[in-house]
Amino acid sequence: MSLRRITLQLARNPGLPAGDPEQGYLIIAPINDAGQLDIDAWRAERKACRVLRFHPDPAEKADGWLTHRGANWFFHYDEEAEGDDEAAFRFGAHIFREGEYITIRHADGNPQTYKVTDISPV
Repeated sequence: MSLRRITLQLARNPGLPAGDPEQGYLIIAPINDAGQLDIDAWRAERKACRVLRFHPDPAEKADGWLTHRGANWFFHYDEEAEGDDEAAFRFGAHIFREGEYITIRHADGNPQTYKVTDISPV
């Protein structure tokens, strides 16, 4: 298994034409040789698969777990103040490479686009 630290930074979105590198996610997840999430490795090491949402506003910061239900991946937060689970659009089919873009649907239902800015070994 190869756990990786994936950094996602807020990309250009409506109302944010330049994006914001101070908003995003750090994700610890197993990535296979093709650059995709490895579901079997995730099942074996799910407690190590973490998500940290970073933001300049401390109230928007959160930490939780990368979870999987059905064919979908989510960011799960235990504390009510951190918000509901966030859905990662087509996360399982996505190829994780620097420069690629990912859409995450926030708990309020609004999707935002993030750019993969770093992938490194844990």
